Amino acid sequence: MNPLELIQKYYQPKSLAYRILVEHSQRVAEKALNIAERIGANDLDMRFLEEAALLHDIGILYVNEPQIGCHGDRPYVCHGYLGRELLEKEGLPRHAIVCETHVGVGITREEIERHGLPLPARDMLPQTLEETIIAFADKFYTKHPNHLYEEKTPDEIRRRLAKYGPGKVAIFNRWLEMFGV
Repeated sequence: MNPLELIQKYYQPKSLAYRILVEHSQRVAEKALNIAERIGANDLDMRFLEEAALLHDIGILYVNEPQIGCHGDRPYVCHGYLGRELLEKEGLPRHAIVCETHVGVGITREEIERHGLPLPARDMLPQTLEETIIAFADKFYTKHPNHLYEEKTPDEIRRRLAKYGPGKVAIFNRWLEMFGV
C-alpha cells in the first residue's frame, strides 16, 4: 500500500488541500518515526507507523475549511471519524483507527455527549503505542498554509489544549514525559 497513491485517489495532486495534507502528514510521519526510534520500542511496526501518520488526516476532504482547500459540509472535528470510515472502505481498518483517535489527545464518549459534538457516541482515544505516537506528533504541526513548516513548542500546544480543560493538558504532559520530547 502506497499512502500517497491512496491520497491521490481522493485529492487532486495540484490542489491546495492535497499540498497541505501531504506536507503536514509528512512532518507528522517524520516526527513519529523519530520518536519511535528515540524510545527504542522494538515491537513497533515502523512501516505501519509511517503509513498511518501519512493517512491520519485523509478525512479533511469532507470538512468545510476553505483556508486549507477543503470545501465539504462537515465541521473540522469530524475529519477523524470520517477518515476512519474512508480507510475502512479501503480495507485498512488498523490505519482507520488512527484517523479517529488522533484528534486532540483523544475524545471520550462522555465529552461527545456533554458538548453535543457531531460525532458518533463512542470513545475515540488512542489505545496502542502507534496511535499515541501519531496523535502526539500531530500536535506539533498545523495545517495552516503559512505555518506548515513550523514546529510548535510544548507551551504553544499546552495553551491550545487548555481550552478543552486541564485533563487534556495533563494527557499531553504525560506524553511529553513518555516520549522524552
